[in-house]
Amino acid sequence: MIYAVCVRILRLIYRFLFRLEAVGRENVPAVGGVLLCSNHISNLDPPTVGILLDRKVHFMAKAELFNTPVLGPLIDKLGAFPVKRGGVSKESIKLALTILREGKVMGIFPEGSRGAGGIGKKGAASFALRSGAAAVPVAIVGDYKLFRKTKVIYGKPVNLDAYQKGAVIEGDPLELATEEIMTRIRTMRETGEPTIN
Repeated sequence: MIYAVCVRILRLIYRFLFRLEAVGRENVPAVGGVLLCSNHISNLDPPTVGILLDRKVHFMAKAELFNTPVLGPLIDKLGAFPVKRGGVSKESIKLALTILREGKVMGIFPEGSRGAGGIGKKGAASFALRSGAAAVPVAIVGDYKLFRKTKVIYGKPVNLDAYQKGAVIEGDPLELATEEIMTRIRTMRETGEPTIN
C-alpha cells in the first residue's frame, strides 16, 4: 500500500520536474525474477528506474540510511535492503539472491558507483547467472536538469545462456556477461532506443 502510494506521488513529481519518459517497459517480464541493470548518474536513479514499472523494485541501500528518522522507515517500506559500507556482505548477497529466486524484481547499478565511466563490475552478472533471473538492461538518458527530458529505456533481457556454468567459452564467463550487459546499456544510451537480442 505505502509502496503504491509513494510510486504514484514520485511519478507525478518526476514527470513534472524532469519530464520523465519511459521507453520499452514492455521488455520487463511481468512475472519471474528480474534484475534491472542500469547506468548510474545520480542519487535519483533508484526511484527513477523503479517508479515507471508496475512491479515493485528492490534496491540495495547504504546501511546508515536506515538509521535516519524519516528516510530509514520510508526506504524500508519501499523495498530497499541494507548494505554495509566497504562492500556487500554475505547476508546482502543471500537476500538479493532470495529476492530474485522468489520471482521478484531487483535493481542494480553494475558500475557500482556514480560516474564510474561505464565500466561494470561482475556483481550484476553474478546475481543474474546464480539466480536465473532475467537481466534487463536499463539506460537513463539525461541529467535531471529541471524541466528537461530524462528518458529511461528498458531493453529486452540479455541472453546469458552462453555464460552459464558448464558452458564452453574462452575467457571469464562473469567478465564476458558483464561486458555484454554494459554494451547493451551503452548502445541504448547512444541510440535512445531499446536493444533487442
